[in-house]
Amino acid sequence: MDKMKMESPNLTEKNIEKIGALFPNCITETSAENGKLKKAIDFEKLRAMLSEDIAEGDESYEFTWVGKKAAIAEANRPIRKTLRPCKEESVNWETTENLYIEGDNLEVLKLLQESYLGKVKMIYIDPPYNTGNDFIYRDDFTMTSDDYAEESGQLDEDGNRLFKNTDSNGRFHSDWCSMIYSRLILARNLLADDGVIFISIDDNEIDSLKQVCNEVFGEINMVAQIPWQSRASIQNDTDFSVNHEYICVYAKNRRQENRRLKESNVAEWMKRDSFVCRPLPLDKDKYDNPDNDSRGLWKADPFDAPNIRPNLTYEIVNPITGEKILPPNGRHWRMMPEKFQQALADGRIVWTNNGLGKPQLKVFYEEKKDFGSVDNSWFTAERIGTSTNGTKELMKLFGGESYFDTPKPVSMLYKLCVLGNTSDGDIILDFFSGSATTAHAVMQLNAEDGGHRKFIMVQLPEKTDESSEAFKAGYKNICEIGKERIRRAGAKIKSETGADIDYGFRVLKLDDTNMEDVYYTPAETTQQMLDGFESNIKPDRTDLDLLFGCLLEWGLPLSMPYKSEKIENVTVHTYNDGDLIACFEKNVSENVIKTIAKRQPLRAVFRDDCFADSPAKINVGEIFKMLSPDTRVKVI
Repeated sequence: MDKMKMESPNLTEKNIEKIGALFPNCITETSAENGKLKKAIDFEKLRAMLSEDIAEGDESYEFTWVGKKAAIAEANRPIRKTLRPCKEESVNWETTENLYIEGDNLEVLKLLQESYLGKVKMIYIDPPYNTGNDFIYRDDFTMTSDDYAEESGQLDEDGNRLFKNTDSNGRFHSDWCSMIYSRLILARNLLADDGVIFISIDDNEIDSLKQVCNEVFGEINMVAQIPWQSRASIQNDTDFSVNHEYICVYAKNRRQENRRLKESNVAEWMKRDSFVCRPLPLDKDKYDNPDNDSRGLWKADPFDAPNIRPNLTYEIVNPITGEKILPPNGRHWRMMPEKFQQALADGRIVWTNNGLGKPQLKVFYEEKKDFGSVDNSWFTAERIGTSTNGTKELMKLFGGESYFDTPKPVSMLYKLCVLGNTSDGDIILDFFSGSATTAHAVMQLNAEDGGHRKFIMVQLPEKTDESSEAFKAGYKNICEIGKERIRRAGAKIKSETGADIDYGFRVLKLDDTNMEDVYYTPAETTQQMLDGFESNIKPDRTDLDLLFGCLLEWGLPLSMPYKSEKIENVTVHTYNDGDLIACFEKNVSENVIKTIAKRQPLRAVFRDDCFADSPAKINVGEIFKMLSPDTRVKVI
């Protein structure tokens, strides 16, 4: 039986495996620090394989900063941490599918890589804006001003500064870029293929954020930069009153949808905007049905579009006049010739000048109302609300106190969940969750449309200032405010709507590994050496701690139901009807093992020290081979 590693995946190794699958001749071996061999990439061979596509020389277009390589390394570096359940702070622990996770979001994202890989429909984050104040996410790759000066070449050979005033220059942007870069690399892995991420930001780092996102998600996957009117009043103590922030929107993979649409019919082509964003309400008054089309109200849109595209420049024959028509100068037709013929046959083409002019496309309200384009100037104070609205919402929940300076309004997050095209069963992730507005909006939307969207909130338990109203009210950190906000918002929504939705959440807290340090001695440590220790599990860890550690190791979602039962006086845990069966008792009889094997779980896990000796462990393997050959069995 294999032993569980109990650490986050090594993304560098996974990337090497992916390159090896494409170019096996570029994989070699090199010596690790422990003297053993490990796989590595022969970059010279890889360069030769891609020689026609490699940018030669020292000059190329790129966005970089001091510490970028360290940020990439940090994102790929595995950690030996775990998430420990906290039932007493949770709501509806047994039945909820929502999660509230306390801990540094960089480490939490690493732990979620297996369990939620490609499963998140929408991400919203409101990261630090880097306004000049120190922010709390200070990762290993951040540096002092002296470190920055040395690494960026601002010191001469004698150690003297070459530039002045570095404390207010690039170091602060470098720190921020490193912080957000590693987190977005990990976040992208979690997005589904049709997933989308919304990121709030202001003028301080909008340029840096777009450059980082273009690199992480690909410039082609940028959907929009939405200006949001964050305040309605005028700021009188400055030359210009900055009344707006931005929401950057990126898709995981827009190209995939484009490939699918090439093979679709015209009706599906008309819904092409559905891939990333769902529209805001259309103006129904602009639609009519003068020809009594059975498909209902419609309007005529131009059939030509800006710019010249040779593959979309062809002659169209007016069926009444016989005239051959080309697109206007500097423009192209909106469809390929075969798609045009389909549209013509389907009665979707009308002609200007009472049928004697150029083609137009019939756009039907019933088709377009769910799949129209989004106006990025829609996010005004009147429609979406401002930070002041967010403050008032918190004050209503907390008896006149807000506890946060500039919280986002529920209406904005609600609208983003709609724009993100989220639906029943989708997961929405916020790993800078702050006041937990995202969780509030998800519950509100579920209550209104009967959906079953699930949220994952991640927040660092940053301590509240002892002089703050939050601290005086008993909230020792931000997480305590966020969790209480979800409890109160859930109760409010339920009392107002009576909706039967999921108002609960499981609380999980980031902590050191469940294993003793001896478990992680260098790789050359032998099993015989470990056999001399009574147990490699920390004495303060419960069965539930170990169970959720195994879920992370095996990549299972953390929100599924489970049950615990006694079999011959030992506790056996069954997760999600047999996705995993675990027993962490020290002495497990052969009858118990056979009972577990007969249930044919997909996975089974035991304590390594529950077996009296090696023959007993071998016997367990044989029992599963006989009774449940497809079960994967491991020990911790």
